[in-house]
Order: sequence, then structure tokens, then C-alpha cells
Amino acid sequence: MTDAQDTAADSSLRTSGGTPPEDAGSSAAGAPTPLLEPREGIPPVIADEAALAEVVAAFAAGTGPVAVDAERASGYRYGQRAYLVQLRREGAGTALIDPVACPDLSGLGAALSGVEWVLHAATQDLPCLREIGMVPTRIFDTELAGRLAGFPRVGLGAMVEGVLGYVLEKGHSAVDWSTRPLPEPWLRYAALDVELLVDLRDALEKELDRQGKLEWALEEFDAIAAAPPAEPRKDPWRRTSGMHKVRRRRQLGVVRELWQTRDRIAQRRDVSPGKVLSDAAIVEAALALPSGVHALSALNGFGHRMGRRQLEQWQAAVDRAKALPDTALPQPGQPVTGPPPPRAWADKDPAAAARLSAARAGVSALAEELGMPQENLVSPDTVRRLCWEPPAVVDAPAVRTALAGYGARPWQVEQVTPVLVAALATNDA
Repeated sequence: MTDAQDTAADSSLRTSGGTPPEDAGSSAAGAPTPLLEPREGIPPVIADEAALAEVVAAFAAGTGPVAVDAERASGYRYGQRAYLVQLRREGAGTALIDPVACPDLSGLGAALSGVEWVLHAATQDLPCLREIGMVPTRIFDTELAGRLAGFPRVGLGAMVEGVLGYVLEKGHSAVDWSTRPLPEPWLRYAALDVELLVDLRDALEKELDRQGKLEWALEEFDAIAAAPPAEPRKDPWRRTSGMHKVRRRRQLGVVRELWQTRDRIAQRRDVSPGKVLSDAAIVEAALALPSGVHALSALNGFGHRMGRRQLEQWQAAVDRAKALPDTALPQPGQPVTGPPPPRAWADKDPAAAARLSAARAGVSALAEELGMPQENLVSPDTVRRLCWEPPAVVDAPAVRTALAGYGARPWQVEQVTPVLVAALATNDA
């Protein structure tokens, strides 16, 4: 059992301010207690401007951190927009807001400016919250806190159970949240997701402080809050599942054309692209290069359930790709902006391969000593880049400068610099 698990098992973590009554929870040695209902019941869904104004006023007048969560309709709808926003704050209770009926929540975001927002896996929800005008200036990410504290399971349900002693019902996590009206069991689930989030935050803050990692966590949270929106992915069609089977440029052109056609249709219909045409079907057509609708219909993913008109639109995409001049076809692979894949290092640069091996071993040992995943101690990509092109002079100041240039936070720089200096000097003799 790790120090973090020892602290999680301590019953004092189960009684932080605002949790359900003490006799409703489990003891440290007892079985966890199912959390079946929100404390004040299921709140009504906010779906008009007058009700939203009341929520904004209530949450502006509340105290302490605010728990925030969002539900998307991944796998059902196009994009990653929010279809329900849940909040809870001391003095304001819980609010469930329909961002379809109330698409501009910038007033709520402004009312909570400067307040610490507590989210679980913040990077998943922040993009869809930003789209509706909710942008935090301070956050506390309970999932990331769990990782830094060394918890082996950091899902919200596992954390609430392990730290606070309550079991959250998680049966509705993958439902279609664009459904209207939302069924009561789904709303109960959504409200319970923020019910204990601030309590979990308080317990994890104590645990991180006990381990001497609280300042590290705060640096991580600040970096997430300050990060700009992600740039659009270049050539997203290259992420089609099964692309490793596609070798020839003409076939790559078919993947690109089918992917882009599917994306336009999915966006127009507001459905998940996978519901329009599967990745497997795209790859199948690219490999076969069908000569016409009849040949296309014989391929997996283009079977008897697909109408003639649909088959014709997919065949037209294939034909467009087949008609492209060679100069317009995509190149295999993507432009490499960083080091080559590590598997190629031994042949390309044996000294770099030795540095990387030493660095990985050192980082792994240090991460185990600190009780956290290696990727949270330092980005694997940063380690690769540093080992492939080390500073001209390998010393602590140079390595610290390089790490900072790759975006490492100060606490990470302090921890890994000695390990990486030693690794980069592996072949200096």
C-alpha cells in the first residue's frame, strides 16, 4: 500500500466539510456506501434566460470552490460540444444547465472568474466549456491530483470510493446526452457527479500536502488553466483506424477523400462520423480501389443495408481520388518535426539510443520513488527530444534551460534535471 493509499484509507478523509451526514458514509474498514440521491434532490434543468440569471446570481454569491462538470454526446453527435453542464458550490447548491437552450454561459463564467473550479480530468471538459463562454482562471483537477499522489485508479468513481467511502452510480456515462428531455435517472447521475467533487478536492489537497507535492500540483493546474486552445490537428484523416495497412499513395488519396466526404456529411447531419461510415469501411475501400458501385457494395461496411444513393456518393469519392494526378496525392507518413521513432535510434544514432535508454531507466526509477506515473513526472516526448539533440554542453543549467523550453514546469525541471544530466553524459567518456 502506498502512502497515498494509506491516507485515502484514513477515515478523516471521509468527513471533510459538506459531505453527507457522518452516519451515511462507511468507516475506514467498512464497505463503501452507495450514493443514491443528491442532498437537495435533483434540481430542475435550467433551460431559459430567466432561470439562468437566478443561477448566475446564486453562484456568484456562493462561497469556496465550485465543482464543474460537462456531459457530451461522443459517439452520437458531431464534435465535442457540451449538452449538459453541472455545477455545485457551497451556498448555491447544485445546478444543471442545458447549454443547447442556453448556449451563452459567459455571464456565469464571468461570475465565477477568480473562483477555483474543481474538475475531474479538466482537459476533457475545458474545450467544450470554452465554446459556451466558461473559461476558468484557476482550477483543481482531481484526476491529475490523484495521479500525482500515486493512486493506482484515478477515475472519478474509484477516487470517490477510495478517498471518501461512497460509491457513485456510473451507468450513464456513455449515453446520448443530446437526448431531450433528459431522463430523470440521467439527471440524478449528472448531479451526483458534482456532489462530492469539492470534498474530494479537499481530501486530495491534504494528501498532496502530506506528501510534499501540493506546490507541484498547483503548478500543473496553473499550466492547464493558462494553456491556449489546441491548434486544429493537421491532416486528421491520417488518424483513421487501420491506416497502418494503407501503403500506396493512391490508396492514401482514397482514405483522405472518403474521410473528408464523411466528415462533411456528419457535420451537416450533426451525427458522429462513425455512424455515417466506419473507419474499417474507409480502409477497406482504399485497399480495394473498387471500379464501381457493384464492386464497392461487395466490401465490408458497404453491404445490403446501404442504399444505392449512398453507395454512389462513396464511389464518387473513390473515383475523385483515383483521378487525381500523382502530384496531388498525399505522401506516406506525416512530416517529422521531432526525433525519429525510438526503434530506429540504434541504427541512426547509437549514442542517442544509449542516452535514451539511460534516461528512461532514470526517470522510471525516480517516478517510482516519488510515487507517480512517469508521464506526469516529465513528458516522454521531452525526454526523447533532449536525448536526440542534447545541449552542446551537458550540465545542469543547460538541461534546465532545455527542459523549460520544452514546456516542463519548474517542479519537473528541479526533479528530473540530475537524472537527465547523468543520462546525457552516458557516452561522453
